[in-house]
Amino acid sequence: SLGAASQEQDTSRDAAGLRSMSSVTIPPPACMLRPLEAPLRYLFGPGPSNVPPRVLAAGGRPIIGHLHPEMYEIMNDIKKGIQYAFQTENNMTISMSGSGHAAMECAVFNTVEPGESVLVAINGIWGERVAEIAERMGANVHRMVKTPGGYFTNKEIEQAMQKHKPVLFFLTHGESSAGLCHPIDGIGDICRKHDCLFLVDTVASLGAAPIFMDKQNIDILYTGSQKALNAPPGTAPISFNDRACHKMFNRKTKPVSYLFDMTHLSNYWGCDGKPARAYHHTGPVSGFFALRESLAILAERVKRYTSTFSVILQKKYTDLRLPSVTTIAIPKGYDWREMLAYIMKHHQMEMTGGLGPSIGMVMRIGLMGYNCEKSNADMALHALADALKNCRKSKA
Repeated sequence: SLGAASQEQDTSRDAAGLRSMSSVTIPPPACMLRPLEAPLRYLFGPGPSNVPPRVLAAGGRPIIGHLHPEMYEIMNDIKKGIQYAFQTENNMTISMSGSGHAAMECAVFNTVEPGESVLVAINGIWGERVAEIAERMGANVHRMVKTPGGYFTNKEIEQAMQKHKPVLFFLTHGESSAGLCHPIDGIGDICRKHDCLFLVDTVASLGAAPIFMDKQNIDILYTGSQKALNAPPGTAPISFNDRACHKMFNRKTKPVSYLFDMTHLSNYWGCDGKPARAYHHTGPVSGFFALRESLAILAERVKRYTSTFSVILQKKYTDLRLPSVTTIAIPKGYDWREMLAYIMKHHQMEMTGGLGPSIGMVMRIGLMGYNCEKSNADMALHALADALKNCRKSKA
């Protein structure tokens, strides 16, 4: 009968299910059977920073398809928000799907070909990273090196350009490993004089220190979402001017990365003038929601976020202070790791040590964007004072 046949099918499906289950030899991990737990922390390090409720809410909105017309509108909004934040009219303005490192690699991979000369200013970890990225893709890399916190004069930069004749010059505007905000004025003019593209990293400085891409003749500018912009990590705005576009769209070889190839990304972001956008990759939809909201907050407030903390601390590490990240010399006789661990344990507060060449030289405190309040500066100072009082001090 029909009923008997249906019962037989159900029995068959059950048996197949049991056979499938019996093939699972690794049991479910106990940790995955517990709910997610994440502590509340005061993120007073160099980033990521605490995210405002409004941005968190935007990231928690229902997912839509990454190729839906509504998503394209949101991406168009993001483009306009980045143009405002960067102070640029560049059409080739997008956000990378990834951290600031993604934008860093995108900039180098698209504008440099194997064997070409690249000049990198290194006064902290980010110049070191760009030099390695350029070397990995076959560039002829020349390094200008200063100790962390040091800066390069325009004369030094021009002399190096005359010597090495680079197609690209890299400089970090906000060197978070040293707490340095590097002067930018005049460098873009020097690069144009020597037919060199000017690439600037503002991951730690955008929204905290003034930057004017068009006025300062910056050819390629990028940042990250997680610092003064106060969005979650994972998106990275980047902009190319016409000079940079001419170089990267008239190359002899394809970029080494398919994911970061601007011939595809420019279409995905509607920057290439074509009527239709083709699939390239699945962008971080929730991340773009959050980034759009953070850029909206920046536009609404008009003024740039800055930190009051760097002017409170007297024992600074560098004179060219980065407003978003303050570096202080490690107090004499103290173990900086012990101090940071104490502050985390007793105050639920993240501060960090140095990074790259500044390890063992400084401690870094960041109060940026949403965290930039006098009450937070007071909390941070109290935590530091408590650590100095209760951590061991050597006789040295």
